[in-house]
Amino acid sequence: MQTLKKIKAKNKKVLVRVDFNVPIENDKIQDTFRIDKALPTIEFLVKQKAKVILLAHLGEDGTQSLVPIAKYLNKKIKTVFLPTTNLKDIEELVEKMVGGDVVLLENIRRFKGEKENDTVLARSLSRLGDFYVNDAFSVSHRKHASVVGIAKHLPLFAGLQLELEIKNLSKVLEPKHPFLFILGGAKFSTKLPLLKKYLESADSVFIGGALANNALKSAGFEVGESLVDDGFEVPKNILKHKNFFLPMDVVVEENNESHTCTVAETTETEKIVDIGASTVKEILALAKSSKLVVWNGPLGFYEHGYDKATKDLLKGLAKLEKTEVIIGGGDTVTLVQKMKLTDKFTFVSTGGGATLEFLVKGTLVGIDVLK
Repeated sequence: MQTLKKIKAKNKKVLVRVDFNVPIENDKIQDTFRIDKALPTIEFLVKQKAKVILLAHLGEDGTQSLVPIAKYLNKKIKTVFLPTTNLKDIEELVEKMVGGDVVLLENIRRFKGEKENDTVLARSLSRLGDFYVNDAFSVSHRKHASVVGIAKHLPLFAGLQLELEIKNLSKVLEPKHPFLFILGGAKFSTKLPLLKKYLESADSVFIGGALANNALKSAGFEVGESLVDDGFEVPKNILKHKNFFLPMDVVVEENNESHTCTVAETTETEKIVDIGASTVKEILALAKSSKLVVWNGPLGFYEHGYDKATKDLLKGLAKLEKTEVIIGGGDTVTLVQKMKLTDKFTFVSTGGGATLEFLVKGTLVGIDVLK
């Protein structure tokens, strides 16, 4: 895989796939983490006097415009926004670029065939550039035209952030021991391959969030009205695995009131919304005796404000000096940003689903095409 440091890009047109898919409310960006992490690659190419053409998406269906992103980006690096999907018009504008210019195309998912990895679109986009750089780790598990399609037509390079993601997440594939793996979030069925893999490679695996609700239910505990992956039974060999840990106490909610109880005390009318303080202490004790901690996904019902356990655990992990801590997962990373703790950890990944898939497979389709 060719790294960006090997590119000779003076006066060359460089297509750069970045991920600017960030939360926006009332046209205001709520979390700039992914945009900020793309800046070193853009700045590197600008210094080389390359003509930088940025490709990015926002949202699932392409209806959102990148106007708020362009405004923010322009404060960091002078950027021209091209608010059109007409490729002939874009080609004409790109031809007028000079070395050091940066342009941002409109939401790439507005271009017909992006998500289908359409060969015509991929070829048309590739005509805009001389080189292709992938710096969008968080979408590199998607077989889309701007991620894998273009790569068939141009010389390829890995961006600086993509290189960092691979380097740091690869540590998890051959981990130091003792190794603690913490997994939160929802949808147990989709996380099963990850869980099976790390029950064998980690010394301790703790699960929280809605994942824990499923496991507690399968273990015979009452979970009441808690969010679960309906119809999914957690295999007994996982529940009984010596490295597998579940919460010992939980925060439950009923009639908009909440309190902490042991997992055995949850009633059929209550909803589990977070893990309890005793469980957080247990996780931190495991973390202190570990050489590596990897954490993906919140431990509580984050969307409804139950983030205390996740925050408390982040604060505790941030104080560990002899333990490598790698954080991934969209909601967890958003909290890390809000709490200004990013620099306190060994690495904070820009990926959500991409991070999980990389941890299972050791690669992604968007990485494979660069090799």
